[in-house]
Amino acid sequence: MQEFTGKAVVVTGAGSGIGRGIAEAFAAAGANLVVAGIDGAPLSAAAAQLQQAYGIEVLPVTTDVSDPDAVESLAEAAYARFDSVAVLCNNAGVATMGAAWEQPLSDWTHTLGVNLYGAVHGIRAFVPRMLAHGGQAHIVNVSSMGGLTPTPQLAPYSASKAAVIGLSLTLREELLALQAPIGVSVVCPGGVKSAIMTGTAARYAAGSLSKQAQENLDRLADVVADGISGDEAGRMIFNAVRDNQFWVLPNAESIIPLVDEEYRDLRKSLNLR
Repeated sequence: MQEFTGKAVVVTGAGSGIGRGIAEAFAAAGANLVVAGIDGAPLSAAAAQLQQAYGIEVLPVTTDVSDPDAVESLAEAAYARFDSVAVLCNNAGVATMGAAWEQPLSDWTHTLGVNLYGAVHGIRAFVPRMLAHGGQAHIVNVSSMGGLTPTPQLAPYSASKAAVIGLSLTLREELLALQAPIGVSVVCPGGVKSAIMTGTAARYAAGSLSKQAQENLDRLADVVADGISGDEAGRMIFNAVRDNQFWVLPNAESIIPLVDEEYRDLRKSLNLR
């Protein structure tokens, strides 16, 4: 997919961070946008800024991606406005803190609902429409290095992001079997400047987290603050869509050694060096 002028791109979690960076990258290439997010005010502000900066059409749609009906409504709005969608970026994400056995079921439900089921709902709402339209299209699912390596005190997050990788691998094979002109990318970033850890911290009253959970929250907040910009991540994701690249690894230099270390035991069990 080399040409994006006038094509419609849907981005969830588009108000800030990676989502805003993705929107900027596609807007710079002339694409029209449907930007979705849970908080309407910053979403509308972002839409107005993007429209003014790039002279494109931008449709903001307040959306809770954990709600399948809301995502279906997002798809209906996108297709009513633009007739077709070339790219869907399932980017919205949240995190909760605490040991796997300590986090309440509500935290598990919240995290899996946004991170995993948000992608599932996006695929179920948009892929049938993309197939019916018949043109070139692309699905981007944003996972995390937390889906490839263990992240203590973030079990729901890590579980959801690992599931997104499995979902993306399977979706790619299913679309290939159909010979459908729909590409798939899965993004596994490390530190990217965003509001995710700020939002996580806001869920908890002061002193309510265990010592271990608070230490990991503080450490991850530093990782995010020191990370690459959302714009840089967005450009990498844009390039992956353009080049039909499956794996997208922002921060690859820091991720690869961690993945290599994690799977060393697996290679040993298979008698591999």
